[in-house]
Amino acid sequence: MKKPAKLTFGSLSLPSNILYAPLAGCSDLPYRQMSCKYRPGIVYCEMVKIDALVRHHPDTYHLLDYTPDMHPIGAQICGSKPKMAAEAARIIESLGFDVLDFNCGCPVDKVTKDGSGSGMLKNPQLIGEVLSQVISSVKIPVTVKIRAGWDEQSINAAEITQIAEAAGAKAITIHGRTRAQGYKGPANWDYIREAKAVAKQILVIGNGDVFDAESASNLFSHTQCDGILVARGTMGQPWIAEDIRRHLAGQAPLSHTIQFYKTHLLEHFEAIIQYQSEKQSLLDMRRVGCWYLKKLEGVKSLRMQINRASSTAEVFRHLEDFPWETAKISQQVPVFEE
Repeated sequence: MKKPAKLTFGSLSLPSNILYAPLAGCSDLPYRQMSCKYRPGIVYCEMVKIDALVRHHPDTYHLLDYTPDMHPIGAQICGSKPKMAAEAARIIESLGFDVLDFNCGCPVDKVTKDGSGSGMLKNPQLIGEVLSQVISSVKIPVTVKIRAGWDEQSINAAEITQIAEAAGAKAITIHGRTRAQGYKGPANWDYIREAKAVAKQILVIGNGDVFDAESASNLFSHTQCDGILVARGTMGQPWIAEDIRRHLAGQAPLSHTIQFYKTHLLEHFEAIIQYQSEKQSLLDMRRVGCWYLKKLEGVKSLRMQINRASSTAEVFRHLEDFPWETAKISQQVPVFEE
């Protein structure tokens, strides 16, 4: 079993080798405020497109909001044009980010249609070219995130690991699914292990199907990876980094009581209304509420009340009026489809 450890990206020392992923539409400022309470090695803002960043699109900059106490903080960019990526990287560095990650793993059509995201997996040499341009343009550590390959017939995670290392990337995160899989079927951790076997200096971060401390421990054991990037497993359990640390250290786990879930849900909702407009807060509460309540049994009526509420004040009333003593914690691991 791999024990909890610090991680070093170049000259940057991270407090933990358990990292929290950028999640499109999810890892906003309130999410990261909750996450940082449990001190993962780093938290990332949502992925931003390089062209929108270079054109100074205000909504794109909004995605990069963070507070000083969130350091170390990471940003992730997506695109396939080397020179524009370098320009975007300089903007990210000027905004004070500690790490820049290059996304070559996003599977959604609107990203891959122009060759970006996991579309880059079809052109490994272009990944190296973009990384070289970006790394020569900034002083902060640059990392890259990929999938195992475009499909089962074109697995190239190990090859890209070598390309990224040659370009000077400090770490590569490998999601054990192909682009063709999306989020269906199990992640194949063998591909992560194969990449780790060919890596010399570049750190290999494992990703895929980590939803609790035991699965994180199994990923470490199976792949011998240097760290773990937790993605959907952070949704509704911002404390998962602490769970994993305790498990790896042989310590007693946190006590996940019904009150524990209620307290965190209320705190997350408070963070949302402090950050978003009333309309957006209500939408976010419905989404975030499902994250926390998915692990609980006997809360269907509360989930429906939150989804039907017409104001944030009404949501808080439902939370206070709900008979929490009737709820139970499910023993099943919640899995979030995207």
